[in-house]
Amino acid sequence: MDVTKIGILWDLDGTLLDTLEDLADAVNHALDHFGYPRRTVSEVRRFVGNGVGRLIALAVPEGADPAPVLALFREYYGLHCRIKTRPYPGIMEALAELGMRHPMAVVSNKPDSAVKALCADCFPGIHARGERADCPRKPAPDMVRRTMAEIGVDTCIYVGDSEVDVLTAKNAGVPCLSVLWGFRDREEIEAAGGT
Repeated sequence: MDVTKIGILWDLDGTLLDTLEDLADAVNHALDHFGYPRRTVSEVRRFVGNGVGRLIALAVPEGADPAPVLALFREYYGLHCRIKTRPYPGIMEALAELGMRHPMAVVSNKPDSAVKALCADCFPGIHARGERADCPRKPAPDMVRRTMAEIGVDTCIYVGDSEVDVLTAKNAGVPCLSVLWGFRDREEIEAAGGT
């Protein structure tokens, strides 16, 4: 097997980019608008990973309608997703080195427009796919499989920081490399089957 044709697919939030503070700020902006209690950064950290719909559903008080909060979150985050967000230390060097040998892409449950904007700013030229209505989000394998086809590889390694990423890789039939600097700790990753 030609190892240069093995792709590397990356999760975005908690893997390549530390987006937590911008996400928490956007969540709290939307909650404030509706008079709901604010959420801590630690709470938002636990809520992320399954798309923004799930993030907001977990953030609003029990019994509250998440739809208007989600709409305001999307609007605000779209305009403020790059205020405090930064690549993790060493990421730029790792991408430069690995990108010389492997086709790479980003696959994220973050809305597609935000994924593309963040990747264009931070990682110009990398193929990016976020959540869109035409493709089931992670942990379904569809986003990984479509992205592999788009970058021209038959197999890949999926790199992520959460139980969602471990399950995504398993569902897609590819190995997962779990990082420990992101939004989940070792115990949560191992409980999901990560090694």
